[in-house]
Amino acid sequence: VPVPEDAAVGTVVALLSVSDRDSGSNGRVRCAVWPASPFGLVATFAGSYSLVLREALDRERVAEYEVEVRAEDGGSPPLRASRGLRVPVSDVNDN
Repeated sequence: VPVPEDAAVGTVVALLSVSDRDSGSNGRVRCAVWPASPFGLVATFAGSYSLVLREALDRERVAEYEVEVRAEDGGSPPLRASRGLRVPVSDVNDN
């Protein structure tokens, strides 16, 4: 679903769930958004995150974002996984 370019900062764009069956630090997962974009992650509870809007959008400048969420556990060596998301931006002043 496209995100309107006038969406407020803090708007939830997607809900994500991350899990690791290991115990202790091997089971702790850190997540990050790559590359730098107007989106960020907010931990909502264990293993769940919200992809939220952190800054204003301008569809005339960028019509669609390719965002990658990267997860890494606390093991040694750490295990990693990623998932790509496409976030289209809708124009609010098109006629």
